Amino acid sequence: MRLISLFTWFFVALLAQFGGATKLIESNALSLCQDSNNFTATYFSVTFTPANRSLAFAFDGVAAISGKVKAELVLTAYGYTALRKELDPCEMGLAGLCPMQTGPIDVPRANLDLPESVVSQIPSIAYTVPDLDANVRIYINSTDTGESISCLEARLSNGQTVYQKGVGWTTAVISGLGLTASAITSGLGHSNTAAHVAANALSLFGFMQSQALFGMVAVHMPPIVESWTQNFQWSMGIIRVGFLQTICTWYQRSTGGTPSTVLSELSTTSVQVLKRSVDPSLALMKRAAEPLLKREAQSQKATQKTTTVRGIKRVGFEAGIEETNIFLTGLIFFVFFVAVIMIIVAIFKGVCELLAKNGKMNSDKFSDFRNGWKVVARGILFRLTLIGFPQMVVLCLWELTQRDSVAEIILAIIMIVSMVAALGWASVKVIRLAKRSITMHRNPAYILYSDPTCLNKWGFLYVQYRATAYYFVIPVLVYILVKGMFIGLSQPAPIVQTVAMVIIEAAMLIAVSVLRPWMDKKTNIYNITIQAINFLNAIFLLFFAQVFNQPGLVTGVMGVVFFVYNAVFALVLLILVLIASIYAIVSKNPDTRYQPMRDDRGSFIKSQTQLTTELDALGATARGDAKGSAYNSSPFEDDDSFSSGNGASVGRQNLEPPHSATSPHNATGGVPVSPVDPSVPLFPSDNRGPPPSYNGMRSPSPVPRGYNASPFQRAQNNASPWQRGAGYDH
Repeated sequence: MRLISLFTWFFVALLAQFGGATKLIESNALSLCQDSNNFTATYFSVTFTPANRSLAFAFDGVAAISGKVKAELVLTAYGYTALRKELDPCEMGLAGLCPMQTGPIDVPRANLDLPESVVSQIPSIAYTVPDLDANVRIYINSTDTGESISCLEARLSNGQTVYQKGVGWTTAVISGLGLTASAITSGLGHSNTAAHVAANALSLFGFMQSQALFGMVAVHMPPIVESWTQNFQWSMGIIRVGFLQTICTWYQRSTGGTPSTVLSELSTTSVQVLKRSVDPSLALMKRAAEPLLKREAQSQKATQKTTTVRGIKRVGFEAGIEETNIFLTGLIFFVFFVAVIMIIVAIFKGVCELLAKNGKMNSDKFSDFRNGWKVVARGILFRLTLIGFPQMVVLCLWELTQRDSVAEIILAIIMIVSMVAALGWASVKVIRLAKRSITMHRNPAYILYSDPTCLNKWGFLYVQYRATAYYFVIPVLVYILVKGMFIGLSQPAPIVQTVAMVIIEAAMLIAVSVLRPWMDKKTNIYNITIQAINFLNAIFLLFFAQVFNQPGLVTGVMGVVFFVYNAVFALVLLILVLIASIYAIVSKNPDTRYQPMRDDRGSFIKSQTQLTTELDALGATARGDAKGSAYNSSPFEDDDSFSSGNGASVGRQNLEPPHSATSPHNATGGVPVSPVDPSVPLFPSDNRGPPPSYNGMRSPSPVPRGYNASPFQRAQNNASPWQRGAGYDH
């Protein structure tokens, strides 16, 4: 409860900062809202402070208009027209605008005092709501004819935003803590706890990636939605590092590409803004979602070239990354992340060996990891590949449409093909092992969990699911691949992206709700809720894309609602993962917090280093764990593991004497069966009965129930690793 109270206080304090700042409304970007070159602005700044009712503004521009004009100001907030007012430059005493003359216009900083009647029309919420969705539009009309000569539009901001670096750091640290806690508890032998913590941490990370992917959809979204999803772009490798951008630009030039200069041109404009005492970094962020303007001033004609950023380009621009560096930045961070984790694993192995050699650590601590650390390292490498799969699918496919350079295209093809091939091959391997286990032992959990090499190498694909749902990794990979294809390849078609996202998320929600593939009820609720939120977010995208042509006020309000329920849900997930991680690390026996799995996986999980009695040795021999086999299918496979697919158990069965025609073993029509009956005490299960049978048969036990297989009695506090499953006291 104290931890929850702490997080609640932190969340309230985060929201309180929005109300504690100075109230103001400002804009530093101006764009055309009418197809006309009669007027452009090379610099624009306006700030309204309600405390003293002052409106400060200044701009430099080029006009191709002459004569007296009037301006009509329209203020829109969340799609609602809050203010409409006609302004006469002559009455306001604005030099250069009364009358307007062709050529450059320089309006120095001026201040206007607005009447209380105007200020009172602005709701107080406009000063406190983060990422204000408001803009002001100015129509310049001819005084003589009343015809609209030009139209200018500026987005307004109150200086508050939900895009905070602290949010990204907090989510990253808690996700990393969850994965670290699962690794530590797994090394200490608490496999049940490790599976639950890892499943929840990976689901949390997947939710963050989903939030980032929604932000990459090329739909015009409310500012608060854009800022919120920007908090999670770190999970896609969109992280700005100064020297890294220099390296990316150099690499692109060296390989025949042409780097983008959008940010460099904007920084030049910011230097001009800096001369007028405006923070250039603030100006850069305020223009993040605005059209990027390239202007060329002439004495008699105003010209303007507009470049619009959206989707993945907008995400990169808000992060301060040139659009031609987005792919390479994400790729470098993924490779760097994998390299760092693998180095940490190697260092941990060396430290453990050094401590054990010097007597600073018990020799049996982390013994499974130390004895088979190469297999564990390969399993970790596969898991990291799965974690980075959504990121690389989107960025690699998007790079194929951008073609920044020949070398980057080749890198994108190599990465996407290698990752799809590796994960696809691993998935097929798991399915083959599970089917072999069903054929031989009538239970997919037998081989998947009894063989340490199989569990450590391929377990990342199936441990979070129940044993009978081993196949569900295939739908998950297809879901990620298809979703990434639409986001990466359909940037020019936002409506297509949005409709596809709704269909994909709906199909996945139906699948997980019907199959409920995860390991237990709580984990199913956890993940189905995440998928329901993803589907709801996809529905909101339909409204943001104006598919239903709803009023602007509806879109603005839905943007705020999108932020609120996603922020609350993300906070709940963070708290759950943090509590589970801390409990797993500090508790002496964290497995007591979780119920045994219904698939009896705990009965099959074993440790080669803890086979200390004759009963354990007999069980190992009966399972066929001895090294050597009748044949090896490939010189590249492991020799002593079911996961190698070398058919060791099948080869040993051929040495068994043939059964009579009346033997129950022949009732299956010659299908190979396990050399050991799962009903004997070597394969314990809880009171629900033995592991499930897939052909409705069970061989009778060749050993009487009361027979004691070993003269040695195990002490109560030294339970066999075979007695870690359901039905045994811990």
